[in-house]
Amino acid sequence: MEMNQYMEVFIEESKEHLQSCNEKLLELEKNPTDLSIVNEIFRSAHTLKGMSATMGYVDLANLTHQMENVLDAIRNEKLTVTAEILDVVFASVDDLEEMVFSIAEGGDGKKDVSKVVEMLKQIENGEMVAADTNTAISPPHLIQSTGSYDDYENAVIQQSKEQGFSPYELTITLRTDCLLKAARVFMVFEILEQAGEVIKSVPSVELLEEEKFDHEFTVALVTKESSEDLKNKVMKVSEIEDVIVRHIDLDHVSAAVSELNTGEQHETPEKQEVEQVKEEVKTATKQVAATSSKTIRVNIERLDILMNLFEELVIDRGRLEQISRDLNNSELNETVERMSRISGDLQNIILNMRMVPVETVFNRFPRMIRQLAKDLNKKIHLDIVGAETELDRTVIDEIGDPLVHLLRNAIDHGIEMPEERVRNGKSEEGHVVLSAYHSGNHVFIEIEDDGAGINRDRVLKKALDRGVVTEQLAATLTDKQVYELIFSSGFSTADKISDISGRGVGLDVVKSTIESLGGTVSVDAREGKGSLFSIQLPLTLSIISVMLVELRNEKYAIPLSSIIETAVIKKEDILQAHNQKVIDFRGKIVPLVFLSDIFEVPSANEDEDFVSLIIVRKGEKMAALVVDSFIGQQEIVLKSLGNYLNSVFAISGATILGDGQVALIVDCNALIK
Repeated sequence: MEMNQYMEVFIEESKEHLQSCNEKLLELEKNPTDLSIVNEIFRSAHTLKGMSATMGYVDLANLTHQMENVLDAIRNEKLTVTAEILDVVFASVDDLEEMVFSIAEGGDGKKDVSKVVEMLKQIENGEMVAADTNTAISPPHLIQSTGSYDDYENAVIQQSKEQGFSPYELTITLRTDCLLKAARVFMVFEILEQAGEVIKSVPSVELLEEEKFDHEFTVALVTKESSEDLKNKVMKVSEIEDVIVRHIDLDHVSAAVSELNTGEQHETPEKQEVEQVKEEVKTATKQVAATSSKTIRVNIERLDILMNLFEELVIDRGRLEQISRDLNNSELNETVERMSRISGDLQNIILNMRMVPVETVFNRFPRMIRQLAKDLNKKIHLDIVGAETELDRTVIDEIGDPLVHLLRNAIDHGIEMPEERVRNGKSEEGHVVLSAYHSGNHVFIEIEDDGAGINRDRVLKKALDRGVVTEQLAATLTDKQVYELIFSSGFSTADKISDISGRGVGLDVVKSTIESLGGTVSVDAREGKGSLFSIQLPLTLSIISVMLVELRNEKYAIPLSSIIETAVIKKEDILQAHNQKVIDFRGKIVPLVFLSDIFEVPSANEDEDFVSLIIVRKGEKMAALVVDSFIGQQEIVLKSLGNYLNSVFAISGATILGDGQVALIVDCNALIK
């Protein structure tokens, strides 16, 4: 059977099963007596074990098999769910994820999981388990289960026995003061290979050579020598403390192998399980085949190439529209209009193909929150709303780190300790809500907590001390404007800096990252009640709608997402306030920003009585951009200025217009202070 054709299906389905295990384990932690949740985790683990064994990933199958045993004991009420058991199962899932990602990246999916396997065995046997998953534990004994050997190894052991050989397991313990462990391992293997044939070792030979083990390892071999002779020979190697030799019990192995070889109708439990796994793989393959005609997986690089080609098409479309207007030929106009409609539909399809649910980012947060809550001795409940909301893949790739920082910030300095919450009349458990929703051409992501909120006076005092604001300006600031000060560079109100986060430490980086994506971030809070961080992001970054304007002979593009409206006013309506030119816009004082001064372009309309304005918004702040004239609305392709021009003030990129000219795209966020 050619396995490569199923590799992509195996990786995708494995990730889905592991994600399901993570989610259900978090549910089980809240409802430890709900056996239906355990059954769902067991089914995911069982399917994953079957797929791994079929694909030949032994370490993955062995660990899943042992995890499955523990889950089976829980669902049969032989074990009760405790925090210690869940910690070990979570550690098992982490190891499984690591192996699956290794396979996805082209690796062999191997990992030394002997410690966590031993812990799972201890749990299964009702023994005490160490709370720290890094605690050194002696390697497992292969003899415990025929599942420790694959079909090939079982066959070798069985055939060797028929030819008069004896199968043994040797557990060799090195002295704790042994300096050259790899050298001792080599000498042991040299003796064993002269005595017989080595079938398997735990840890693997590679890990033994790299000294990635404590002081104990187990080797299985077949030989004609006695167990006593083997022990005496190995003990002659210096720095060997002890050797334990066990005879491998072949009753189960013989039954399983003979059953497979002779094809008898009598089915052992092991045979039934093998058949069940085969049936599951067949069913999964049929389901994939049934749906393959409806859905296909496409490499993201192909979508990027398709997007780049379409961007070139948009530029040519603009050029055709320009030529059509200049020539004013009716047939050409009709053809160009039809082409514009079709390319518009094509654009929507391509953009939708690149849309990914924010769930792909949100999925990793429940585990992170659980671990942080344990580290900080806090009780925290995370609610996720709107995970199906879709965003462009390029935005998804960048938004993860800012969200991690805001969540850690909310948990570390937003949510209070349980005893403090009780004193303040709150429940012991803090509540964090992570939500996402569409609004117009934007996606909003909000992080809300019911913690201590933000202390207005403390923020203002720190801002005054740092010189972020003047006392005169501080007196005029609203509460929301004060809270926004925590996004200032290097700003912090924390009494002590923690390695988890600080209220304000790094928030300037969060803000700059989100603004580089064409988005905005704002904060609102009520002291003692909680905080709300709101992130506004564009649906896509590559093709945007803009208003084209003119300054002298130069063209500039202003994103429509930032524009409130355009206006033409008389020069006499311009007012002066605090050495700043302003206008009265619908009852609000809005400052004027002269783009000709910003970009050092001589104005063409100095003698005219009217001024053309574009009113733009950033959060609650507004500004009026003064331009020479409006050209009109257009969809353009956003192109980067490259590494050499990455720090140009108030310019976020450029585009090529229909007539071949280059227009710079104005970054309105940089112009509004």
